[in-house]
Amino acid sequence: MRQQSIGEIREKFQAACEDGLPEFIEMYREDGRAGVQKLVGSAEKRLAALEREKARIERLRAFEEQYGECEYICGVDEAGRGPLAGPVVAGAVILPRGCRILYINDSKQLSEKKREELYQVIQEKALACAVGYATPERIDEINILQATYEAMRDAVGKLSPQPDILLNDAVTIPGVPIRQVPIIKGDAKSITIGAASILAKVTRDRLMREYDRIFPEYDFAGNKGYGSAAHIQALKKYGPTPIHRRSFLKNLVTV
Repeated sequence: MRQQSIGEIREKFQAACEDGLPEFIEMYREDGRAGVQKLVGSAEKRLAALEREKARIERLRAFEEQYGECEYICGVDEAGRGPLAGPVVAGAVILPRGCRILYINDSKQLSEKKREELYQVIQEKALACAVGYATPERIDEINILQATYEAMRDAVGKLSPQPDILLNDAVTIPGVPIRQVPIIKGDAKSITIGAASILAKVTRDRLMREYDRIFPEYDFAGNKGYGSAAHIQALKKYGPTPIHRRSFLKNLVTV
């Protein structure tokens, strides 16, 4: 039988899914070629990282286990409280009991590519998920905190089934007749809040990229509405757009 070349083995390693790593390691562990042993070492490092991630996800399920008597546990989080432009978006996610989605985390700790990948997985695996919005006009009318609560109520209200309990990132949402547990830094401590964080962030980022096509001078695709130097310079040159939050601009430009 022809011996596989190191290039062929490298291709197999690169194509190996995470579940296939133990088999790859076992298959080539006794191959004495230095290049193959380097690939085996890389596979062992990937496998060790995978085991660490699995352990982290187990820790991320502590609150879900704590409230395991509830059938439908919903995570709630928002994206976009701080920007100068665009809506605030809330995400609400109910995952199946015992669900484990690797790499879920506070959305700010993830790359855009990883957020997009996880968004698709969350959409596929969630029992229910929804987003809620509060417009820039509404933010100016009732302030950002109340608008955030409104977006969260909007998201939760769209869920079917309705949750038995809400795990919220740091807040208690007024006017919601569902048991709530506010968790400080919850998007990094609860798998369902982390999922809601990703849902909200990806939804809002996509929306800001759409606004960038309408208002290209402000680089909304790049800054997502936050007050970058280029964004503020564009504000001073062109003035605010219809999606700017006037109440956020008082010390920057005339509104």
